[in-house]
Amino acid sequence: MLNKRQEAEFYSMKKIGVVLVEDLSDMRSMVKDIINLSAECICLAAAATPAEAREYILTLRPEVVLMDVHLNAKESGIDLIREMKPQLPDTQFMIFSVLEDEDTIFEALRVGASGYLIKQTDPPEMIAAIRELSEGGAPMSGKIARKVIAAFQQNTEGKIPHKSSNLKTLTDREREILEQLAKGLIYKEIAANVNLSPETVRKHVYNIYLKLHVSNRVEAVNRFFGR
Repeated sequence: MLNKRQEAEFYSMKKIGVVLVEDLSDMRSMVKDIINLSAECICLAAAATPAEAREYILTLRPEVVLMDVHLNAKESGIDLIREMKPQLPDTQFMIFSVLEDEDTIFEALRVGASGYLIKQTDPPEMIAAIRELSEGGAPMSGKIARKVIAAFQQNTEGKIPHKSSNLKTLTDREREILEQLAKGLIYKEIAANVNLSPETVRKHVYNIYLKLHVSNRVEAVNRFFGR
């Protein structure tokens, strides 16, 4: 948890608050230092167990959670995201793992993760990913992104996105923004493309989620493509 100096710095400088969940002490210490040495992020807490993770995340309600997959024999990081994402829809969860298999990737995205980094990620790239996630993006390590794209291309086979009944409730502007989300753009980029403010884009995205009965970008894009 933060000491008084760090807490004062967090509130005065409006840094991106991160909770780290990592069971390996050396890795936990290293990543915590990387986050705290950055100019724009601060590690609010670093959890070693699922129980600590629940306590810190539900109490602190951070903007971003950096979550390892392997925690103990009974619970995984994916289990925690599945449990806590519905309770904390505004908190963005990002997997931080050595695992690169498709089953783990897509299960993490399905339950509510909005980003996926491998542990070999360089510190500058890690901080950039945290920033992108907090701004509405869906950052992924290059290897992970290529697996997602390959699966997407294989599943869609060039077909026109499926127009479900829920999609018909979207306005033309909401559909336009959803198409931009499907391209992987963050709120600032969408705002520039459609001549709106990022905050207005955020409100449109919130309305899209409500109409499609989804809780995150991945679910919305899946609905857009009929998956």
